[in-house]
Amino acid sequence: MSRVVLAGADEDLQQRVSAAVDGDVSVLAAGRLPADPARLFEQLADGELPEVLLLGPLAPADEVLSLAGRLDVQCPGISVVLLADPAPEMWQAAMRAGIRDLLPLHADAAEIRSAVERAGAAATSRRRVLRPLEETARYTGRVITIASPKGGVGKTTVATNVAIGLTAAAPQSTVLVDLDVQFGDVASALALEPEYTLPDVVRGPASEDTMVLKTFLTQHPSGLYAVCGSESPAAGDTVTGEDVSRLLAALAREFRYVVVDTAPGLSEQTLAALDRATDVVMLSSMDVPGVRGLRKELDVLRELCMIPAGRHVVMNFADPKGGLSVRDVETAIGTGIDVVLPRSAAVPASTNTGVPVLESGGRDPMVKELRRLVSRFAATPIVRPSRYRAKHRAAS
Repeated sequence: MSRVVLAGADEDLQQRVSAAVDGDVSVLAAGRLPADPARLFEQLADGELPEVLLLGPLAPADEVLSLAGRLDVQCPGISVVLLADPAPEMWQAAMRAGIRDLLPLHADAAEIRSAVERAGAAATSRRRVLRPLEETARYTGRVITIASPKGGVGKTTVATNVAIGLTAAAPQSTVLVDLDVQFGDVASALALEPEYTLPDVVRGPASEDTMVLKTFLTQHPSGLYAVCGSESPAAGDTVTGEDVSRLLAALAREFRYVVVDTAPGLSEQTLAALDRATDVVMLSSMDVPGVRGLRKELDVLRELCMIPAGRHVVMNFADPKGGLSVRDVETAIGTGIDVVLPRSAAVPASTNTGVPVLESGGRDPMVKELRRLVSRFAATPIVRPSRYRAKHRAAS
């Protein structure tokens, strides 16, 4: 018999369902039915997802339809069965929400058992289809890691704008991960108020089931998904490199583009993101300290064999009055520069309002160059990561 969860049921219905499934049912406490599937999963003691969700008449119809609709999109391996007045308009609304079966309010144990068996078989069939797709689609998404040896060079600005640009090119197919585990501010840069943050995503149900993972992401009005940074440095410090590696692998199976905003330097989490990257954006401010730091970081990453084929060198805060030319920087770092982002008066306002400059548009030269950077990913085929083990792993 399939694993069954029951919600919105009085004592009489609980007894009928228990008899129908031989007592193998988890009953959710009475109360408002959460519209967010993640909230629903949090109420399950063992965190294991059901094959069948039975919803009784105590749950208001609007809450039932809202939850069922989100489950159909985010967790297609769960079948929903509703006990309600089988009026024609309810049948129509239930079908639109993806509800598998609609039973009359006073359905007996035999009817409930038959409905659960049908729904369970459908859920099992859909999971069999979904799992091979997940396994064969490993590393199909581009993992674009934004890295820099120093802080204050605009990593979050570049990461959020690249993510917004890729979302415009591929709606609902881009996720942005804030890996500045102590002081990440992707949420502020996008004016988001996340319900779940990085530590929540790398542990518990979201880390074990890709169907649950999407429900723990924060969605931006543009259609971009985000894993926002932790609420405190202490909580962020609990996230390990292994956690990061697993998360990025899972996201790359679900999204076409995974954009990663990292902390300054080469922390354990940043090394894990670089190890998973199909593309790395090496970012620096166009000044002597920034350029020297970039040269050192490039040297270290070459020694560790951690620079993927998709390498993009970007100079930020370019200013003709700064005393350094592009040629000077290229000579200093020993490689070419791919994109030069000019200093822009639009960026501080963008940061303070939480609206990326690519989203606000305009004719600012910064916007044009950011679009050039986005086009390097959106217009070229995916480059899968090589199969060698990075030296920092082999030595561990």
